[in-house]
Amino acid sequence: RAGVPMEVMGLMLGEFVDEYTVRVVDVFAMPQSGTGVSVEAVDHVFQTNMLDMLKQTGRPEMVVGWYHSHPGFGCWLSGVDINTQQSFEALNQRAVAVVVDPIQSVKGKVVIDAFRLINPQTMMLGQEPRQTTSNVGHLNKPSIQ
Repeated sequence: RAGVPMEVMGLMLGEFVDEYTVRVVDVFAMPQSGTGVSVEAVDHVFQTNMLDMLKQTGRPEMVVGWYHSHPGFGCWLSGVDINTQQSFEALNQRAVAVVVDPIQSVKGKVVIDAFRLINPQTMMLGQEPRQTTSNVGHLNKPSIQ
């Protein structure tokens, strides 16, 4: 529908460089979209066909996660997003979910966050499961405000 922001999603290709660093070198949009803060599930047939095509063309990258947008809603994982992330982490526990808000981003500062899930048992034991990052490749750019 014209004028209604659509949520989009796709796969991120790259490599896990070290214990802290995920390098994304390319992204591929998935053939689905949604409205609000919910997007359709990953199209596994499309994903399988795309990965086969990458192998045939000699691309060495692997799927390191997925991205999607929350137009106007900020960056967080909805219940559907958590289920999607669980399926990616089942394939690789280091898989990352990236959420971007393109509506809020037009105000001069990109609104983007990356997520991985926390094991609830770890939290109940009182342990801190989160890690700080190496910030390798991190670049602070001045905002346009």
